[in-house]
Amino acid sequence: MAFDIPSIPRAEFAAAIERLSPEPLGERAVDALFVHYEELARWNRRTNLIGPGTAGEILERHFGESLAALPLLSAKARTGLDLGSGAGFPGLVLAAARPGLEMTLAEARERKWAFLLAVARRASLPCRCLNVRVELPLPAGLPESIDVVTSRALRLDSETWGALANRLGAEGRILLWAGETDPDLPPDLVPCGSVKLAGSERRRILALRRAVPGV
Repeated sequence: MAFDIPSIPRAEFAAAIERLSPEPLGERAVDALFVHYEELARWNRRTNLIGPGTAGEILERHFGESLAALPLLSAKARTGLDLGSGAGFPGLVLAAARPGLEMTLAEARERKWAFLLAVARRASLPCRCLNVRVELPLPAGLPESIDVVTSRALRLDSETWGALANRLGAEGRILLWAGETDPDLPPDLVPCGSVKLAGSERRRILALRRAVPGV
């Protein structure tokens, strides 16, 4: 069921983002994130993008948990793919926080895809928004070479992860928002770091890289 997301002043939003972000963000990044919040509030009145919660819960649960990935995201990353982007978490948030990162947002549900298009355009973010379902064979339009793949909610089988791993560059990473147990992954993907999510003992962001032969 759709619900009203409370409006908050930009100054209050900026202060919360500064507290939640593990690294400093520029004014343009904060402006883009505030546009994201405003559009989320406008669209959620008629489209169920996220579940009920106070403004503080939305900022911490969605914006904060997306920004938590920044320490795992190389400053050299230029091409990103966000799987099951939904309401833009983490894909839109990371695109705003890292201006040099061009994100492809893959979303199967048409209304959420339309929302992603609206936010990316209004916030002038370098995002390509695809209305596709990620499965084998991989859909057309996904980047052929990828620096970072993110997935906060979408669960894929091992074979699909393997196909995506084949598109990772030499320093490429997959970032998964996961629980205590590792998801089902192909053997050529190995953990290389993690970040605990605030307010939870078990939930974390897991970083994966392609295995190096012979290591």
